[in-house]
Amino acid sequence: MRKAILRWIISAVAVYLAVSVIPTFDLGGNWITYLLFALILGLVNALIVPLLKALTCPLMILTLGLFTIIINAVALLVAVRLANAFGMDVSTASFWSTILASLVISVTSFILSVLTGVNKDDD
Repeated sequence: MRKAILRWIISAVAVYLAVSVIPTFDLGGNWITYLLFALILGLVNALIVPLLKALTCPLMILTLGLFTIIINAVALLVAVRLANAFGMDVSTASFWSTILASLVISVTSFILSVLTGVNKDDD
C-alpha cells in the first residue's frame, strides 16, 4: 500500500514538473488537481498502454523500442481527454508538446522511483 501511494505521489510530482517546464502543457488547479490527474494517468497506463504495446509490437521491434515514446504520448492524450471529460482544466497545444510532456513525465518518474527505491523488491 505504501508503494502504491508513493508511486502516485511520484507521478503527481512528475506531472507538476512537466507543467512547469513545458509552457504548452497546462493543468489548472492546485495539488489536488495534480493528484487526480496522476490517478487518471495511472489508470490509463495500467489499462490501455499494455493493449497498445501488444498491438504495436512489430513497430516497437522495428524501431528498437522508440515507438514507446509515441505510445506514452497517446496515453497522455487519452488521460488529458478523460480529465477534460471529468471537468478538469487540462490542455496541451499539440502532439509534439504532448510527446515532450510524456518524456518529461517518464524521465522524472524513473529518476524519482530510483531515488526513493519504490521499485525494489522487499526481501
